[in-house]
Amino acid sequence: MMIPGGGWDSIQRLHMMRDLGATVVCCTPTYALRLAEVGREEHFDMRSLSVRALIHAGEPGASVAQTKARIETAWGAKCFDHAGASEVGAHSFECELQSGGIHVIESEFIAEVIDPQTGQQAAAGEIGELVITNLGRPGFPVIRYRTGDLVRLNLAPCACGRTFARFEGGLLGRSDDMVTIRGVNVYPTAIENVIRQFASVDEFQVMVTTVQEMRQLEVEIEVVSGNDTEHVRTDVEQAIYQALSLRPTVKVAKTGHARAF
Repeated sequence: MMIPGGGWDSIQRLHMMRDLGATVVCCTPTYALRLAEVGREEHFDMRSLSVRALIHAGEPGASVAQTKARIETAWGAKCFDHAGASEVGAHSFECELQSGGIHVIESEFIAEVIDPQTGQQAAAGEIGELVITNLGRPGFPVIRYRTGDLVRLNLAPCACGRTFARFEGGLLGRSDDMVTIRGVNVYPTAIENVIRQFASVDEFQVMVTTVQEMRQLEVEIEVVSGNDTEHVRTDVEQAIYQALSLRPTVKVAKTGHARAF
């Protein structure tokens, strides 16, 4: 049975998991940490849950040893990484042995690793950009899609018995300047494209911070003299939200303090 979690706050979701006996939780790794933090704040006993496994996608982290250990300690359950992209679907998973990487679902995908600068195939064991072709979506085929994700390909069979290739260490980073915030891929150029529409904004600065285990997008703007600063601030905030489906914190800086990144 699938239990939807929308429309509730974090503590309500924890009570729901306990009341309905949820055994598996799917979310971003940062939200798993946030739920554990809420549990501590609200004196909710995480040991009262029946959760035995957490499956994480939407952002890196579940293959990072310290992050994985922190989640598993907080929940008393095993943590599994699960990678993919909206354009091609979920393409990799961590097996039950958790051998330090994620398996490519080679029955559904063709994975290549290239040098992001030259476009040439990366040598075995070298870090390169993942290029992927999906085979199981006849209505939406994607051929040789450059994901921007950096991986290290391992072709050796896994001790779990699968012969699917693995990405050692999961997704290791990005070949571009994209960051992931609450499961949303954010490019600095996309934010700049929104803000530069406002003649009332002179300059800006974008910062990614972590608040209560969750990444937050903060934008500091310089408002051209003579404009209603609060009106400009709320307009910029709403425009970024409409463009990215992610609500930022927009602040007005003193003139000369903000600089674009």
